[in-house]
Amino acid sequence: MKEQSVIDLNHLYFHYGDDPVLRDVTFQMKPGEFLGIIGPNGGGKTTLLKLILGFIKPTAGSIHVFGESPVEARFKLAYVPQGLRFDRQFPISVKELVLTGRLSRLPWYGVYSQADEEAVAKALAKVGLSDLQARPFGTLSGGQAQRALIARALVSEPQLLLLDEPTASVDPQAEKDIYQILQALREKMSVVMVTHDLRAAVDLVDRVLLVQREVVSMYPQQVCEHFALGLYHSPLPIQRDKL
Repeated sequence: MKEQSVIDLNHLYFHYGDDPVLRDVTFQMKPGEFLGIIGPNGGGKTTLLKLILGFIKPTAGSIHVFGESPVEARFKLAYVPQGLRFDRQFPISVKELVLTGRLSRLPWYGVYSQADEEAVAKALAKVGLSDLQARPFGTLSGGQAQRALIARALVSEPQLLLLDEPTASVDPQAEKDIYQILQALREKMSVVMVTHDLRAAVDLVDRVLLVQREVVSMYPQQVCEHFALGLYHSPLPIQRDKL
């Protein structure tokens, strides 16, 4: 029996009005795989994430996540944005922020369960923030805040975790901490990470997708020094993934 793909895109196109953003995208993601997504600004990386998450629909072609539409599969997914825009004076603790990742399971009477509390404790422990759970979220450093956002995603117990540049604007130690967390998570779930920091991330991923209107799949050892420096070029010397 053929193994079901985590993500399956088939001849997908996406336009914003008359502007083509993604063109004839076909690729599959296997269970347990860690994908790194690279590409120039405006190349379609964030659009690809939005399509996988079901925030937008393709102009043409198909997309399935765990064999379902992205909307039907939404409870199996979790998303970590680059950062969270909010009023830093807003009185929400780290624990309360992470609890918002369980909102989809909250009963009509609006009280979190013991299972929710245990899931939050487990997620905070995974990202090393157990000691800071009572601290106001607005007082965290950039690296601590990003780990809190990862915990908020993990608390929903996803099968697929998607991250949009999780190490953007953090210091080197915070970057190292985040990559260590992701290294541990890859044993429990499938991971998709958008990044500009390919030189550091290439050791983590199983496969790299170059998104530049079209999508080209390659293995880390095939990524040339130009890509590692962030210098994207075309045409590319390998064929697009048709797995």
